[in-house]
Amino acid sequence: MNPAPETGNPLVIDYLTLRKAIGILGISLPFLVSLGALVIFQTHLQESISGYYYAGTRNVLVGALWAIGFFLFSYKGYEIQDDIAGDLACVFAIGVSLFPTAPVCESCSYSQIASFLHGIFAALLFLTLSYFSLFLFTKTDSSKIPSPRKMQRNEVYRACGYTMLVCIALVPLIKFLPQLGGAIAKYDPVFWLEAIAIVAFGISWLTKGEAILSDQP
Repeated sequence: MNPAPETGNPLVIDYLTLRKAIGILGISLPFLVSLGALVIFQTHLQESISGYYYAGTRNVLVGALWAIGFFLFSYKGYEIQDDIAGDLACVFAIGVSLFPTAPVCESCSYSQIASFLHGIFAALLFLTLSYFSLFLFTKTDSSKIPSPRKMQRNEVYRACGYTMLVCIALVPLIKFLPQLGGAIAKYDPVFWLEAIAIVAFGISWLTKGEAILSDQP
């Protein structure tokens, strides 16, 4: 069921490499923006990954989102559903970068509409990425018996997909329940939930690229 790209053309990225690139970008993003801001700009941990739009690593955050979006747009899967999901995820990733979240600043003037759109795009992005993991990556050719490694990879996909869903469900609960949010605010829970969701996304795509649990010859 694997698509067959023109491997003879040096300008064509094969699909395993593309999946690995998406996975590496996903896993590295939380560390690049947070550790980069801490080491280079002495910026303390932000309340969310989106908050780094107003830190010194803004370009890293925006650039990574555009890169992920471009790779997802270039991704061609087994069926039309894969292509549509990849195109939508591209739009959502770019939307997250174009409409940043509101800054943590009481005196700052900022459009709440842009912040609202940021949240919508982010939620839709993670829902689409969860759809990849739970429904697209777990598909198996009905004419073949899935290998033990394929079954193991499916477990990883499901674990990553459900992890993303749980994390994106908890974020609004923390934000809109003052008692819960206030009690754990000092631990920056939104940042960690977003980071876990993004890393889960990266692991899922690395697994799909067979960097993890690849089929044995």
